[in-house]
Order: sequence, then C-alpha cells, then structure tokens
Amino acid sequence: MSRPSARPALAALATLLTVALPAAPAAARASSGCATPPAPARLVPARPWPQQRYAPDRLTPLADGTGVTVAVIDSGVDRTHPQLAGRVLDGADFLDPGGDGTRDCAGHGTGVASIIAATARPGVAFHGLAPGARILPVRVSEQQVVEGRESGRTVGAADFARAIRWAVDHDADVLNLSVVLYADNPAVRAAIADAVRRDVVVVAAVGNLHDSGDPRPYPAAYDGVLGVGAIGADGTRSPFSQTGPYVDLVAPGGDVLMAAPGQGHRRAEGTSYAAPFVAGTAALLRQYRPELSAAEVARRIVASADPAPGRGDGYGAGVLNPYRAVTESPGRTADRAERGPALPVERPDPAALARQERRAAARERALLVAGGSGAAAVLVLLLATVLPRGARRRWRPAGPA
Repeated sequence: MSRPSARPALAALATLLTVALPAAPAAARASSGCATPPAPARLVPARPWPQQRYAPDRLTPLADGTGVTVAVIDSGVDRTHPQLAGRVLDGADFLDPGGDGTRDCAGHGTGVASIIAATARPGVAFHGLAPGARILPVRVSEQQVVEGRESGRTVGAADFARAIRWAVDHDADVLNLSVVLYADNPAVRAAIADAVRRDVVVVAAVGNLHDSGDPRPYPAAYDGVLGVGAIGADGTRSPFSQTGPYVDLVAPGGDVLMAAPGQGHRRAEGTSYAAPFVAGTAALLRQYRPELSAAEVARRIVASADPAPGRGDGYGAGVLNPYRAVTESPGRTADRAERGPALPVERPDPAALARQERRAAARERALLVAGGSGAAAVLVLLLATVLPRGARRRWRPAGPA
C-alpha cells in the first residue's frame, strides 16, 4: 500500500459513471476558467433509486431545509445549474484566492451540493433531499480521477483547516466534508473541534480505500463527526466503502444520480455521495427541530437508522432514514466518547419488539385463563365438600349446641 497522503483527496475515488455528450467547443472550455473542465452531461429524467428509497416528497410538508446553511467544502459548486439556481451563496476559494467558490472544474462539489439542495424542475425526477437549504461553497480541490488515478490540484492540510474555520465563521449550520485526509493533522483536528464546540453538525465521508486496508480517514474519525459509508441499491455495503469504528451509518453511494456543472446529470459512486444524504437530513432536522443542538441532531440521525442487511463494522448503526430522523423521537444512545470514534446506538429491531409484545400479551391471556380455571376448580371442590355437610346438618352452624 502506498504511503497515506497528508493532502485531502476527494473521496469519490471509484470510477465515475458519467452520462456525457460530445466534448464542448474550445471556446466553451476556455470561458469556464478550468484547464480541464468536466465533460458536458445530458438531462436524465428518470427517478433515481435513492429517491425511490426515501420518497423525499413525504418530507416536504414537514421540512425542506429552509433557513439552514450547509457548507460544501469541496471542488466548488456551479451555481449556474438550473437546479441549483438561487440556492448557492457567495463562498470562498482556497485553491485560487479571490474566487467565491462557485467555479467547479471537477464536478464533484456540484454533484454533492445537488444531492443536498437541488430544486425540482419539470421533466426531471431528481431533486435534493433539502431543496430549501442554502449551499455555502468552499473550494479546496479540483482533483479528478482519470483512468483510475487522481490528477489535479488540492490544498494542503493547513488550508483545509482554514477552509473549515471560514465556513463556521460564515454561519454554516452543517458542514459536508466529502474529502479525506489519511493523516491526523493538528490544525484540521482543532478546526473540527471548534466547529463541534460552536454547534455545527459535521458530516464526513469515510473514504473508498477498503481494498487498501481501510487507512484511518479524517475528519470522519474525529470525535463529534458523523462518518458516513456507502451502500448500493440493494442496501448492502459498497465494496469500496471503508469499514471501521469511524463509520456511524451508511447512505446511498453507488450509482448515484446528481447534477453536473452547467446542466444535465451524471452518475457516480463513492462515499463522497453518501455523506450529502446525511448532511441533507441534518438540514431538515435543523429546520424542523431548531431547539436541538448539533450533537442531538447527530444522535437522532444515528438512532433512527434502519437495520442494515449485512453484518460487520462497515454499516455503523445502520442505513440512513431521513423520514424517521425527522418524525420519530430518538431512542436512547450512548455518548460517542464511551465507544471511541463512532456514534453508537442500541436500537432493537422493530419486528423483534412486536414479537415480544405479542408473546407478552399471549402469556398474560394464558395466566388469566389459568387463574380463572383454578378459581373454578377451587369453587367446585368447596361446593363438593360443603354441600353434603350442610345437608347432613340441615344447614345449622357447625360447633357445640
């Protein structure tokens, strides 16, 4: 295994399944400001599988993320996409100073932001989980995966830490970190601790290096951070999704549909794209239950996860369920410090609870029947003893005359 890099890498390291048109004209490429701009993509009208699973329209009457700011610290977010128009604030660019975070040469951050906050458009089934949320773009990388290898610039750990602090200072309620450092950096650790202390929900991808031995991912492994792994459409862990105590729960991360820079959509896989489903859920909760602290929001998301179909530490507490997170009261969860990096939860299987309740009711009925039968038997015995004696005494009291 190669030596872990101290530079943050976009967590979608698996091959992109891009739905592309022919290459853009040279003039269009030049005007984008990107040395290697993302390929144009076509509109995909079909309903993606995560929306079939989550049916976010059920949540809209309750919450859509309005009033909540989600910082996407990533490759930038293209605000010109029709489904992101009006949702993207002026942000910051730590890769090319002077920018506002809205240039995306990799397409990664735009896709992440769209999973959170893309609005509905006629003829398109895809939209974000919290379409009322505001996106605060913070650009830290333009890395892409070309033929299985990373290419492109990215900031160092110190600037990554500065980007986190900038987002918190500019009123982010939720941080989405679909980036991974494979080294514990003091500046990043301190920036994350500051965000947690200042009541920000921090969500991070756990990385895609399962086949490389699951190197410890940061910020996902830091205390107070929700570490998110990836599942496919069948609900099982994606083969690339890392396993370890830093996985708090899993969300869709295989063959995920998202917005592409400019217009249209693409499909990709990676824990990068699982994290924004959790960040979007956090935005819904921050709107619907504004009295909850960031730690309470995180515990509620973990406590409401559905049981995972597989076994092992790659699932954490289970599979994200946004509807349950918003509508149900959380069960008892232990504090994360009791088990190290993961946010633990002990939530019984609802089916098992139902079986236990049915068995308890059956036992109560059996005891009532047995009690009634016993009382009847005693009464019969008493009558069998008392009636003959009473008849012999002609029903006079027993005792001396």
